[in-house]
Amino acid sequence: MARGSHADRPIDHWFASYSGDHRNATNQAIHVAAVPAILWSVIALLWCIPAPGTLFKPGIWAALAMFAAWLFYQRSSRSLGIGMLLVFLAMSALTWWLHQALGTGGLLRLAVAVFVVAWIAQFIGHRIEGRKPSFLTDLVYLLIGPAWVLSKLYRRFGLRW
Repeated sequence: MARGSHADRPIDHWFASYSGDHRNATNQAIHVAAVPAILWSVIALLWCIPAPGTLFKPGIWAALAMFAAWLFYQRSSRSLGIGMLLVFLAMSALTWWLHQALGTGGLLRLAVAVFVVAWIAQFIGHRIEGRKPSFLTDLVYLLIGPAWVLSKLYRRFGLRW
């Protein structure tokens, strides 16, 4: 195969393994809803961590985490990197708006509630599937999940990732 071809990228191996743990249609549907919810809730939780001094605004910790995750996605696939950048920008805008509307305490409560409900849904999905969550074998799968959901969206629109 030619160097850099689609089939020899590490992300393809991650997706193949992740897909093996997510074959049941119900579990996949749960993941398509719950994974973005968990991603948003983590961003919102990080947003709520106070920033030292006055140079940093709320959200700096979320921004740093999103940047680190984006580097992973960008190195894995340029098109996934672009897509995840757009996802992060949209989730940041939503979080900023909710922070303005609810304050830090309200955003924190909402993020914790979404996090808990979404994880319960994930575990119900895996109970239905009859397989353990992928991240229990390797924590990298916590980063693979959002990209896997995005790749499903790409396929639906006929886009390559």
